[in-house]
Amino acid sequence: MPETATPLSARRAAPRFRPQRLLGLLPAFLLLTGCIADPSPEPNLAANSSAAATGSPGAPSTSAPLETTQSSNKAPVYWIGRSNSNVFLYREFRDVPEQENPVTRALRAMMSEKPLDPDFFTPWQNPEKLASSISGKNVITVDVSEDAFNSNLDADMAGRAIQQLVFTATAAAASSGLIDSGQQIQVRILVDSHTDYVAFDHVQLGDPMSRAAGMVAPVWIIDPQEGTDLAGGSVKITGRSTVPGGKLRWQILRAEANGNKTPYLTGETTAAAEAAQSGVFTLALSLSSGNYELRVSQVDAAGTSQELNVDTRNFNVR
Repeated sequence: MPETATPLSARRAAPRFRPQRLLGLLPAFLLLTGCIADPSPEPNLAANSSAAATGSPGAPSTSAPLETTQSSNKAPVYWIGRSNSNVFLYREFRDVPEQENPVTRALRAMMSEKPLDPDFFTPWQNPEKLASSISGKNVITVDVSEDAFNSNLDADMAGRAIQQLVFTATAAAASSGLIDSGQQIQVRILVDSHTDYVAFDHVQLGDPMSRAAGMVAPVWIIDPQEGTDLAGGSVKITGRSTVPGGKLRWQILRAEANGNKTPYLTGETTAAAEAAQSGVFTLALSLSSGNYELRVSQVDAAGTSQELNVDTRNFNVR
């Protein structure tokens, strides 16, 4: 294991970036996102929201691979969340009713439920009508009622919301084995069975759309999910970085009886460079019972201590 765990009891905790619950601040946040600063090296997602929403060649060049088939009945759902001063897509696996097909139930969760992680949110509203189908050409058609779009978004956030739907629909189809994940898959969105709708007053719908490169979070903790209870002993942590072969810095904070969190372990690891596991990172840590916060960030190429593209996750060890 390349990562070396080092106790940090004598060091001070790094400042914890966990914004207040975004759902409570959603109206103001959605209206201001078009003015978000975009410091290098993060991709400029605001430069062309139309290209980003439709997955056209004008969008940035990095993305997450399509999900692979899994035996679990959990639905992959993408949410919107912040990383440093930009906004990206993050995935959670959720328990969902099985009355509908895998794509529809994943989208229904995305539009009607709250994320497990309070750093994430969704601008979608619970629709009266929602249906989906898949053609032989790997095109998913989603037909949703107009009430799903009852949020006041700027153009940049509207593009992200449409991509949230595209990522969720394609993830659900791929993970359930309904489509061949080795082929291109597109999503066509209808609103009340019509093709001429302008979503959130900014994004023209009707034409098939692909996943837009650069929308997925640069650093993304996959397991454990927020609030998960784990057995003590060896705890396995997995995640993905958009920089294959890039170095990552990780830190474990432990919650004390007074509610404060203190540094417990720290280390560095390297994201996989091989194509089959591109960007994947894995940690195996020995943790006793307690409440923990995991922080993972990309290492600044200049060698500074700055945390780039941080993702955080709270979990419990029994």
